[in-house]
Amino acid sequence: MKANGTVFRYGDNVDTDVIIPARYLNSSDPAELATHCMEDIDQDFVKKVQKGDIIVADKNFGCGSSREHAPIAIKAAGVSCVIAETFARIFYRNAINIGLPIIECPEASKGIEAGDQVEVDFDSGMIYNRTRGTQFKGQAFPEFMQKIIAAEGLINYINNK
Repeated sequence: MKANGTVFRYGDNVDTDVIIPARYLNSSDPAELATHCMEDIDQDFVKKVQKGDIIVADKNFGCGSSREHAPIAIKAAGVSCVIAETFARIFYRNAINIGLPIIECPEASKGIEAGDQVEVDFDSGMIYNRTRGTQFKGQAFPEFMQKIIAAEGLINYINNK
């Protein structure tokens, strides 16, 4: 499995309240959530994001409340992968459960800028910054996690078995 796209770049402590503001939690429709994704931190995100694009952030991405809406909004907006120095644990679990690929890689977090073209190989964990000609070794996805992501989430994975 691979991801390939343009990078949207954010800093430390991007919490679930800016990923999907609480005022939109009355909806659980992924398409509706996607229209408000990141709007409190980046007004232009939903206008510019394309299917396959990648979010890169610093430390503690997805901190705050444990709402599953946050990774759902990111995935529904078309983001193919989130790379960060570290993730909040509950966000990490929720992302995998809904089939959103995420990779912790401090070196990539520091070496990738907004607008860079990046490719991620989930089998090897390699992250290639095609814009700058650099590469980083992230954590490869275990086979069972790749199966969950390929099935579009844990529930689908279990139902397909």
